Amino acid sequence: MSTELLLKPVLKRGALIAAANWQVTLIQATADSIFKLLIATPVIGGLFLVGLVIGTAPAELMSLEWREMAATVITSLLSHPAVLTAFLASLSVVAVGGSLFIFLVKAGSVAVLVRAEREAGPIEQPPLHFDLVRRASKFSVEYYIDSARALFPRYARLGLILMAVYLVSGGLYLVAAYESGLRDGVGGLLTLTMTISFVCWITLINLVYLLMQIVIAADDCSVAKAWPRVGAFVRQRRRGVSAVFGVVLALVVAATGVSLLATAALGLIAFVPFVGLAVLPLQLLAWVFRGIVFQFLGLASIGAYLRLYREFAGGLEGRLKPAPTYVGAGLSRPSESS
Repeated sequence: MSTELLLKPVLKRGALIAAANWQVTLIQATADSIFKLLIATPVIGGLFLVGLVIGTAPAELMSLEWREMAATVITSLLSHPAVLTAFLASLSVVAVGGSLFIFLVKAGSVAVLVRAEREAGPIEQPPLHFDLVRRASKFSVEYYIDSARALFPRYARLGLILMAVYLVSGGLYLVAAYESGLRDGVGGLLTLTMTISFVCWITLINLVYLLMQIVIAADDCSVAKAWPRVGAFVRQRRRGVSAVFGVVLALVVAATGVSLLATAALGLIAFVPFVGLAVLPLQLLAWVFRGIVFQFLGLASIGAYLRLYREFAGGLEGRLKPAPTYVGAGLSRPSESS
């Protein structure tokens, strides 16, 4: 069977699963927006701190080109250790707390998609009926909350590992980029090569992280037991995983390009008298729509990977064990919580 024939029903099933459970998309988009606002708070506070230290108004700092503003902020913070410590402490608290919140939300989202994918039936096969898609909707507030509570300890451990990998990778990249910048002639090319390699490495890490989340929720297993299962899954279904990853990445890149064009177009409208007053609500609407689109693409990819993993683990005839039940105090809990 060609990759194209395999890919079409897998992607279609993932998109229909995500569409049927549209509430999860809205929850994910809202949580992502809240996280970004939380991260922006200490950053803006850092600008005010720097402005107070160097005697410059924050508006003047923000009017600088971003490279000049970053250089000014970093230089000022390094020259004032107390201010730097306060800034890093606030940023760390917000980053860790916001990340734990995201892990909690993602646990409930993946659990809902796992249940929907297992019980949806062959909705990707034509003809497509609304009733079939509606039956694939497995979202409920009780199931979402209890699933998030049950999976959160494992997702938190996995997320903290991811954050540690980010810190180590980012530190090594900054050190290597600084060292290459000191060299003459090839510094720019070497820095560009390392930047591209760093982006590819982070993308690969994010893919492994997503597959780990899927396996933990689908098999109700621990982080340690999910790792070899992900490795075996990728080895045996590498064509399908690579195809889904490539298509989703292309869609994300295309959506990002459209978003940048829309932002540039709105920026041009802002200079038109009276009409420019409509730019702010349009920008907010575009921001909301962009968040929903990106979250839908991410959840659709989870549904597609779940279809591939279910084939790998037990076939399409339901030979896997029943989906984990997290709802209700008297029902079953995850058997492997460590």
